[in-house]
Amino acid sequence: MPAFLYIIWTIVQLIVGFNLVFPLMLYIIYISRKVLLLKKTVPHTQKQEADYAIIVTAYEQTHTLPDVVNSLLQLHYHNYLIYVVADNCDVANLQFNNEKTVLLRPEETLANNIKSHFYAINRFKRPHERLTIIDSDNLTHPDYLNNLNKMFDKGFEAVQGERKAKNLNTTFACLDAARDLYYHFYDGKILFGAGSSATLSGSGMAFTVDLYKECLQQLNISGAGFDKVLQKEIIIRKKRIAFTGNAIVYDEKTTHTDQLVKQRARWINTWFKYFSYGFTLIARGIININWNQFLFGLVLLRPPLFVFLLLSIIFMCVNIIVSPVIALYWLAAMGLFVAGFVWALMRSETDKRIYASLINIPRFIFYQVVSLTKAKKANKLSVATKHHYTTEQKQ
Repeated sequence: MPAFLYIIWTIVQLIVGFNLVFPLMLYIIYISRKVLLLKKTVPHTQKQEADYAIIVTAYEQTHTLPDVVNSLLQLHYHNYLIYVVADNCDVANLQFNNEKTVLLRPEETLANNIKSHFYAINRFKRPHERLTIIDSDNLTHPDYLNNLNKMFDKGFEAVQGERKAKNLNTTFACLDAARDLYYHFYDGKILFGAGSSATLSGSGMAFTVDLYKECLQQLNISGAGFDKVLQKEIIIRKKRIAFTGNAIVYDEKTTHTDQLVKQRARWINTWFKYFSYGFTLIARGIININWNQFLFGLVLLRPPLFVFLLLSIIFMCVNIIVSPVIALYWLAAMGLFVAGFVWALMRSETDKRIYASLINIPRFIFYQVVSLTKAKKANKLSVATKHHYTTEQKQ
């Protein structure tokens, strides 16, 4: 093999292999900081109830809205209003007979999360201090807002809660939940604990109204991935996104292959569209000597899970022929990744059905490869995930 090709081959392998051991590196940093900061706790000053706007966005489908609104009305909190933005929806059968819920029906189709959010913001009934984003398929824990407040009261202006599975009624739902547990552990708890920021998950997140408007009001963003833009804008401003596993929303997991393929196609599309933000943040982190920006930039460059897993398997197989010693390194790295994945499940409240579903990971990966082939036209295939699960189906 020519020298320059060998160098390129080596660099590509190192880049892909780094993603296998990155979770372990994060965990080591997390543990180290935890030990060093053991005696340095940030004081939590209890304040009066902050005024929240809870924005619930729906596109075309409304059948899950009564459940999410009823869930929000059960919050152990008083100072909030619910703004339901029913975009391109038939609202004839929607009736919310309570003073806390405001039903908004845009005159024209928005088909855009940020436009829906600002449609609500521009129609706030009062000047709310904070806002939180809830999907139309979510349910909330009664102490959701109280636990968000604990992080805001420590001085943070952006907080990501934990999204737990609302349904585990199919193999795909269980595998989707396993993926979420992995990401919430490493990209939420561990990344935040390592001194950077939690990644945003699209819902179950909260911000000061001023910060949200400052970050997004002047931007024109189309397609999926508003959370990718938002997190970049927050971190460029040298602010951290806090994570709390106690602010819980229950999120609908994908149950059908068509639903999975369209959803993942949109997600893969957003990674290709916004991964370059990672280079921007790494550069900012070096220039500003800002650990939060640098570490978060590395996370943004990481490809989707199934992509680097498949590449790792391919590289290991090639090296069995080309360089058996390197193949052993690949095997060891994949072993560390699998151990880290299992550790994330063990450190979370993982249902036994999730463990049982792991044998179907190859099938799950196959449909994500199918999603990859459709990623370029993802936003034309679907604007939002179609919801099939209802609380009556809950087992």
